Amino acid sequence: MADLRETLFSYRSYTPIPFLVLGLLFGRPTVTSLVVGGLVALVGEAIRFWGVGHASSETRVTGSVGGSRLVVSGPFAYVRNPLYVGNILMYTGLGVMANVPWLIVATLVWFVFQYTMIVSREEDYLAGAFAEDYARYRAGVRRFLPRLTPYEPGRDRRIEWGMAVRSERRTFQAFAIGVALIVAKWLAIR
Repeated sequence: MADLRETLFSYRSYTPIPFLVLGLLFGRPTVTSLVVGGLVALVGEAIRFWGVGHASSETRVTGSVGGSRLVVSGPFAYVRNPLYVGNILMYTGLGVMANVPWLIVATLVWFVFQYTMIVSREEDYLAGAFAEDYARYRAGVRRFLPRLTPYEPGRDRRIEWGMAVRSERRTFQAFAIGVALIVAKWLAIR
């Protein structure tokens, strides 16, 4: 089980690629699907960006699960895994843009599975590294479903927008390429 979780964690940046390819192959985008899906995807990226602004380099771990501090501010005050929630919304939005119903379902199922596995590994690390603080946070904030009020209001830290822009550069590029390819597909079939 741990090997699968580590593998999914290590390759998490590449798992959206097959879904984009399927969307391009089978997609039948419409103006409505482009607008609705684009809005869903933008909300997802906005949540990611907000999260990266609060967590800074803590979110950019690539080799193995880790972190030097427990982040509980910004979107992390509402949901424990805002970047993964943002990803799920972003990838689902791209599926909606492509207008492939079975792909939308497959996207949701895959990424909820993938992130549940990854998060279970991250939670093992956080429980060991931050013991009681993490136990309290975990009891007060859900994994993927946001709470309505912030956990420990007033605990916000300064947002590092410049770092967030630099850190999200690859995500912005991938997002723009995905959107551009789906729009190109729409232009080609209309």
